[in-house]
Amino acid sequence: MISTSDMGNGTVFEHEGAVYQIVWFQHHKPGKGGAMLRVKLRNVRTGSSIERTFKSGERFNELSLARKPMQYLYAEGDNYTFMDPKTYDQVPVPREKLGDSVKFLTENMDVQALYLEEEFLGVELPTSVALKVVSTVPGIKGDSVSNMVKPATLENNIEIMVPLFIKEGEAILVDTRSSEYLSRV
Repeated sequence: MISTSDMGNGTVFEHEGAVYQIVWFQHHKPGKGGAMLRVKLRNVRTGSSIERTFKSGERFNELSLARKPMQYLYAEGDNYTFMDPKTYDQVPVPREKLGDSVKFLTENMDVQALYLEEEFLGVELPTSVALKVVSTVPGIKGDSVSNMVKPATLENNIEIMVPLFIKEGEAILVDTRSSEYLSRV
């Protein structure tokens, strides 16, 4: 059993029959009443996210996920194929099991496959990935030091906001958790 005071980012626990992983948490002490824990949870089976508030001292059944290194190979229809680098076994995974992580998968990417007992739950991506900017509007000369941003479409067809000095064809680092620009590569 785990108490709310022991919870942190990445903690996996069971609540109302579902398995959740904490994505974000904040301890909160209002003026009246006891302390609370505000959390953003990701359902590890479905990939959906919810926000909840728990009273201080609530207890939950903590679960431990097994992580196994895998390499993403390719997508075929709605199946994504991963390979175990030790045994070279290829494992097809349906898109539903991967959730939002599919938008950052690139061929030959190393990931961590998450298992609860023998059940495959999903993949854990690296915290950042290098992607190429496919299209963006040109920046205005002299705006290279400001905090202004513009939209840019990346090679994986997602659109994020980047600084004005980023040009088409440049490679940038993107945070896989928040889909935000980090830096040039």
